[in-house]
Amino acid sequence: MEKTFSRRAALQGVGAVTATMLTSSLSNRIEAADTQIGAALKGRVNHSACRWCYSSIPFEDLCKSAKEIGMQSLELTGPSEWEILKKYDLTSAMGWPEANNWGNGMGLTSCFNNVKNHDALVALYEDLIPKAAKAGIKNLITFSGNRNGLSDEDGLINCKKGLQRIMKTAEKHDVTITMELLNSKVNHKDYQCDHTDWGAALCEMVGSDKFKLLYDIYHMQIMEGDVIATIKKYHQYISHYHTGGVPGRNEIDDSQELYYPAIMKAIVDTGYKGFVGQEFIPAKSDKIASLKQGVLICDV
Repeated sequence: MEKTFSRRAALQGVGAVTATMLTSSLSNRIEAADTQIGAALKGRVNHSACRWCYSSIPFEDLCKSAKEIGMQSLELTGPSEWEILKKYDLTSAMGWPEANNWGNGMGLTSCFNNVKNHDALVALYEDLIPKAAKAGIKNLITFSGNRNGLSDEDGLINCKKGLQRIMKTAEKHDVTITMELLNSKVNHKDYQCDHTDWGAALCEMVGSDKFKLLYDIYHMQIMEGDVIATIKKYHQYISHYHTGGVPGRNEIDDSQELYYPAIMKAIVDTGYKGFVGQEFIPAKSDKIASLKQGVLICDV
């Protein structure tokens, strides 16, 4: 019993030291955000941010801040914003239709897994894909929709049928249609594309390298965990990544359970050359400072 207690105490001591070291390392990165503004980023990660997380900031002001940080993209933006991005030498790493263009209640909760949406969705993307290509946008987001009683097998079949109808246009214009993985546990109840293996199976069924997944780290940590191993296993099906602190979807600093430098290193080690989009909701009053922190934390 005495030996067991001593071993346990020693392990607890090692764990405490390790946790302190990790926290200190991440804290140093965060503090560096205030001292490295304007410093060159390492260039191994292409940095983006989701526009909706900074909706209180005028778009052109956000563009200016993004350029000052050294970012290349502001995403989840539509055609009306793409010309403004060009003005600041920025792109949209993940484009989407203008909000009023979805029509008929379609969008995140009702999309490709409902065959009644297919004709309207095909018309939407057949119009949007050439516009994206002309603007230099390489990815367009899409969704599965909610299950609404649909089995996972039938959801796969329905999504495949609809998506295959737009693949020739996507291939012709070199634009990737990217379905987002979202959690159905906390934020998006009943959403169907809520596990990476389901999304990977859909990629195989669609059978085009112009259909891939948006791996949202926040959502998949909540839904299935094992983030680094999952990225290593399924990276060939992923065209884009999103960040977010767990729990709460706020800053990706040492206030949450994920250690983003290790996750980013795993992504880079797969040979990934795309963008990483910051999609946390800043809880601090200085939202741009939080964005700078997130970029520097991810700049491995």
